[in-house]
Amino acid sequence: MPTVFITGASRGLGLEFVRQYRADGWDVIATCRDPSAAPDLTATGAEVHALDVADDAALSALGRALAGRTFDVLINNAGIYPLKGPQGSFGDIPVDPWMECLRTNVVAPWKVAETFVANLEKAERPVLATVSSKMGSIADASSPGSVVYRSSKAGVNMVIKGLSIELGPRGIICLSMHPGWVQTDMGGPHALITPQESITGMRRLIANASPADNGCFYAYDGQEVPW
Repeated sequence: MPTVFITGASRGLGLEFVRQYRADGWDVIATCRDPSAAPDLTATGAEVHALDVADDAALSALGRALAGRTFDVLINNAGIYPLKGPQGSFGDIPVDPWMECLRTNVVAPWKVAETFVANLEKAERPVLATVSSKMGSIADASSPGSVVYRSSKAGVNMVIKGLSIELGPRGIICLSMHPGWVQTDMGGPHALITPQESITGMRRLIANASPADNGCFYAYDGQEVPW
């Protein structure tokens, strides 16, 4: 049975990833900060571990606990959107939340890859997929605001590009994925698509990924997103 490892799986996109992979018979290893506060996740029957991806010691400990396991797919889904509204506007952006956002959204995906690269190398066609956002596309940026989140997603796109260069020779396909504007706590009720639609599309990207896709940035519907 193939195995997928998913970070940030307590709700939203991460939880839907877990549900869909479980429904298809995959072994799912899921993480969240506090499993005791994630009843929907534990109800899926997935193997659940506590993990704050920005906590180096916790990440290293989980890496040791899962050493020797095979990951066919690793999904960097954990991320935060710390500032909304006026606090995210020019002239009113506090530094600490910005640094926290960069730590979680940019640095952590690289450290997760370093921690579990040996698990991926054990698979026949390993894929390391990271949930980014079209909001990180520099070519697409045309409106003010949300610079904290936008900069973090632009940063993680460079991380994925860097990982594709590092890990491509090891046979690992690295993807950056735009989930669309999704009806989650982050996307809000007026978003355009459901979590089911988004995850179905991103799972299709992962399933069909070839070495030619290594280091690419795709939307959930298969369209390539400009950097």
